[in-house]
Amino acid sequence: MKKKWFTSILVLILVLSTVTAAIAKNDKEKKNEKFRLGVEVLLQDKIDLIKGKRVGLITNPTGVDQKLNSIVDLLYNNPNVNLTALYGPEHGVRGSAQAGQYVESYIDEKTGVPVYSLYGNTKKPTPEMLSNVDVLLFDIQDVGTRYYTYIYTMALAMEAAKENNIPIIVLDRPNPLSGAKIEGPVLEDKYSSFVGEYAIPVRHGMTVGELAQLFNKEFRIGADLTVVKMDGWKRNMYYDETPLDFVMPSPNMPTLDTALVYPGACLIEGTNISEGRGTTRPFELIGAPFINSDDLAAKLNSYHLPGVTFRAASFTPTTSKFVNKLSNGIQIHVTDRNSYKPFETGLYIVKTIHDMYPNDFQFRTPGSNGISFFDNLTGNGSIRAGIEAGKSIEEMKAEWQPALEKFMDVREKYLLY
Repeated sequence: MKKKWFTSILVLILVLSTVTAAIAKNDKEKKNEKFRLGVEVLLQDKIDLIKGKRVGLITNPTGVDQKLNSIVDLLYNNPNVNLTALYGPEHGVRGSAQAGQYVESYIDEKTGVPVYSLYGNTKKPTPEMLSNVDVLLFDIQDVGTRYYTYIYTMALAMEAAKENNIPIIVLDRPNPLSGAKIEGPVLEDKYSSFVGEYAIPVRHGMTVGELAQLFNKEFRIGADLTVVKMDGWKRNMYYDETPLDFVMPSPNMPTLDTALVYPGACLIEGTNISEGRGTTRPFELIGAPFINSDDLAAKLNSYHLPGVTFRAASFTPTTSKFVNKLSNGIQIHVTDRNSYKPFETGLYIVKTIHDMYPNDFQFRTPGSNGISFFDNLTGNGSIRAGIEAGKSIEEMKAEWQPALEKFMDVREKYLLY
């Protein structure tokens, strides 16, 4: 009797598990039906935009559909599309280059289509690169932060399209940090660079398509621009609330967790502290050989910053700063991403290390233009000066707030979702 009872329970559990799995699969399929990326909308509904034209494509490994098919292959194998040129941003079309590494032009082995580098010596497509192109496509996943260079690759491509009388089409993708939150100072013109070209805040809360429209109008690029919108994306969605799998946008952006801390943790790149490059948790791990992990974690946790906890951690980078040297510091653990303020958190980390280790901490030395890379990242010279002068984070926030509020008003004109 006990054996029959046990068997019946086991069968019931198996049936319930099967039914639950089937329901979950059906829900996911329904969700997928409602959600479409710009590339999917283009190929399914708007192929006439590129049909019969010579197409130049700016993309990288993130340029995939929901089934993870590369847009390069989707276009190359489509009988209605004549793919004649590929353009690779930082890290290249196939994503094989590290940050800052020059990617030479070459022939794509899989398709035989020429690939032109848009990083290094030539960041903007030249007339020669565009000589066999009737229309440009841009399809790259951004991470929602001003420092990330792909949006400036897009802007420069828009400039080249304007100069060469070629239309450009931006295939929209989600902002992985959601499009509902904006944070940080607006870049001042003096501090523009390839990690911040235009007057937008650090966390801008826009998709690449929305940014393209803003760049085109507000900064007078004037390209013949078309944005192919997504279906089913809402402003408050984080990336893991879409049906999409996360594809690394670059070698040191392995997960959504990385993207979430990046708007603040990237500030560490403007200092002599390791931002965790050369570990499996870049931008989440922060430290240096001269730091006491327990002391730093305790000090940062004493601020009770919203949505984040700091854990004492040690690591040994295999690349970048402090190669093969034991570094001590913290790991950033986001406990509530809706209340978490990544840029403000990053400033607290920088200021705290600066104050705790004044004889060891350094901002990166200014370049030939007299501007420190830290200032390029913050988009101004006042934050570094404020840290050195002992100002509070609240005082610094008050200084950048008016420009941020002005940007938010401008931003509203370009929101598509």
